[in-house]
Amino acid sequence: MSEQVKLKKIRLEDMLNNNVWDVDPRPHITLDTSKCRDCEYKPCIRLCPVGCYVMHGDDVLFSYEGCVECGTCRVVCPEEAITWEYPRSGRGIHFRFS
Repeated sequence: MSEQVKLKKIRLEDMLNNNVWDVDPRPHITLDTSKCRDCEYKPCIRLCPVGCYVMHGDDVLFSYEGCVECGTCRVVCPEEAITWEYPRSGRGIHFRFS
């Protein structure tokens, strides 16, 4: 006989809470906000999976501390306003799967 497996739905926020961040005081991502002003669609805001980019008035604000290092922002930025590199060795996100 086959057993039915019940899958538990987990929210993204709950999954991220399992991870550990060793935040480097030196940012691994920098944003040239002057280039952001010319960007019509601002895809970094829409496509960052953890919301590191937000609008504040007419400006884009960025916080690297919660970054999951997926690299989406550097790929989708049409203005090349984002300078992205991995954090220094041993720093950044440490994924914990549960």
